Amino acid sequence: MTAKEISKLKGYKSVIRNSREHKLLAFKVARQAEKVLPFFEKVHPKDKRPRLAIEAIRAWGQGKIELGMASVRKFSLDAHAAARAAKTDAARLAARAAGQAVATWHVPNHGLAVPWYTKKAMMANKK
Repeated sequence: MTAKEISKLKGYKSVIRNSREHKLLAFKVARQAEKVLPFFEKVHPKDKRPRLAIEAIRAWGQGKIELGMASVRKFSLDAHAAARAAKTDAARLAARAAGQAVATWHVPNHGLAVPWYTKKAMMANKK
């Protein structure tokens, strides 16, 4: 899903936390971030921080768990810390996509960064 497609989601500009549209957005960005997660996990197979961030936002989007600001902040900051420690550009960008995806819980506009990081990770992986 592209940033343009995400911005066209019903009610996107006026998403209210925990609304149906917000959870749909969360689920979609989680799915997108997961597409590039193998770029990170191939280089850092033992580091689960980006995966945990994606799993958390997906589970919340599906209504399986509740999240709070403290947990979302930890998931997001952990994924971004993993990005800083990444050994390749593709791995770094994939971890950033995960950090932005989980931050969608707090501010839906974070979801707009996920397609950008995903696309950049795919391009970096081809080099």
